[in-house]
Amino acid sequence: MGSPRLLLLLISVFVLLSFSSTTSIPVPEHFTQCLEANSQNSIPISTTFFTPDDGSFTTILESTAQNLRYLLPSMPKPEFIFTPLEDSHVQVAVFCAKKLKIHMRVRSGGHDYEGISYVSLIEKPFMVLDLAKLRAIQVNIAQNTAWVQAGATIGEVYYRISEKSPVHGFPAGVCTSLGIGGHITGGAYGSMIRKYGLGADNVVDARIVDADGKILDRKAMGEDLFWAITGGGGGSFGIILWWKIKLVQVPPIVTVFSVPKTLEQNASNILHKWQQVAPNIDENLFLMVQTQAANSSTQGERTILTSYIALFLGRADRLLRLLKKKFPELGLTKKDCLETSWIKSVLYLAGFPNTTSPEILLQGNPPIPKGYLKAKADFMRQVVPETALNSMWERFMQEDQPLMIWVPYGGMMSRISESATPFPHRDGVLFLSQYVARWLDGEKSMEKHMSWVRGFYDTMAPYASNLPREAYVNYRDLDLGMNQLNKTSFLRSSTWGFKYFKDNFIRLVKVKSKVDPSNFYRHEQSIPPLQIGE
Repeated sequence: MGSPRLLLLLISVFVLLSFSSTTSIPVPEHFTQCLEANSQNSIPISTTFFTPDDGSFTTILESTAQNLRYLLPSMPKPEFIFTPLEDSHVQVAVFCAKKLKIHMRVRSGGHDYEGISYVSLIEKPFMVLDLAKLRAIQVNIAQNTAWVQAGATIGEVYYRISEKSPVHGFPAGVCTSLGIGGHITGGAYGSMIRKYGLGADNVVDARIVDADGKILDRKAMGEDLFWAITGGGGGSFGIILWWKIKLVQVPPIVTVFSVPKTLEQNASNILHKWQQVAPNIDENLFLMVQTQAANSSTQGERTILTSYIALFLGRADRLLRLLKKKFPELGLTKKDCLETSWIKSVLYLAGFPNTTSPEILLQGNPPIPKGYLKAKADFMRQVVPETALNSMWERFMQEDQPLMIWVPYGGMMSRISESATPFPHRDGVLFLSQYVARWLDGEKSMEKHMSWVRGFYDTMAPYASNLPREAYVNYRDLDLGMNQLNKTSFLRSSTWGFKYFKDNFIRLVKVKSKVDPSNFYRHEQSIPPLQIGE
């Protein structure tokens, strides 16, 4: 008989070989076997399951991803993508991912600025659960409600509502290719924010898959969890399957316009006045400002171009009287105004040509092509002085294609409590300010553009909210902080948690600790469960 030392070595080798043989099956194959074994109905794997070896994998991965920065070859890629065809498929996917310890990312629209729905920077291997094939919409005009599946775009939702009624709408985003599942989880603001609040303020029920794979409606999940999912950010509490939304009234005729003003046309003075007018004017008027760099028509040099883009829930004559009294500096005229239906106003504000048919909303494609981008945002609670605007433009024009968007608050937003939903940026906010750098040459100039937007964000610090400097969770910004590996903690995530949610962050952590204590649903900025000792 051999020596004990040799015997121990042989046993160790045998154990290692045994472990290797049981784990040599690829992760995707383990997952498909689990799906087929646990699904009540057969799942057509060939049309719902995609690995890097499949010719359509890249197409599926890139299909709704809007920020090309997270599609670069250097970025981590999922082991596989699963595109469920019905609610039960999502349940089984959660069960299998949990059983096999596969990290899951969930995508409904792919517009997230930091790509967390299809890229994991903190752990791998990971999978993507893409809800793009779950896009049913059931509109009930008699009850002023609609059940909407998470993979539908808001453009599809708008169109299906308009099919049933020309005087009903829903207050959500301007960009029509947003996936409604994730959009509402962060709040969802749009052109009717001042009249009706956020999309999340107009949700009356939901169906989600929780961390145990159960499908829960509002009654089953309880009010704490329902509160958390209506503004607490996606990817922390469960997978949204359906939203039941409350429809709102819109006039048969609304008015839109876009009025440009350059520095040579007194842009700084007009923008200074806008800050005092836009949050306090009639709540039927949404008047945002989009600022870019442009070539001066008179001097042939770069200048600042501010575009005042509006939706008014009423006729042009009334709008003209209102702005002549409250904002004559804009110089709005009758020929600037376009009277149209609400659904056509959706197309106008999204940037589609005026001749575009509403049916284009069913295609889910944005009018602006994809690009590489980095964005940051602020909630402004004080007026930026005109002198500060003038000095700000020099820094602004250091970027090749800078973009700044100011979205007015006030109206209904000032009347809803900060704690009504997790979205706390309510009374006292004058406007949401967003800064964007976009470029087309990938990694070649990435550092330059990202450095600019971070520097411009620093420039705006004296005028932004503070303690905390508030941020919008649907404009995720990993500069604010990031969880590490598969561990999160209250202390680590509080750096960004209070910026997104203010004091509501504490309640969100308590809900998370109750409904997902093992932290199955997690990502770079997911809500953490409380850990022992915290």
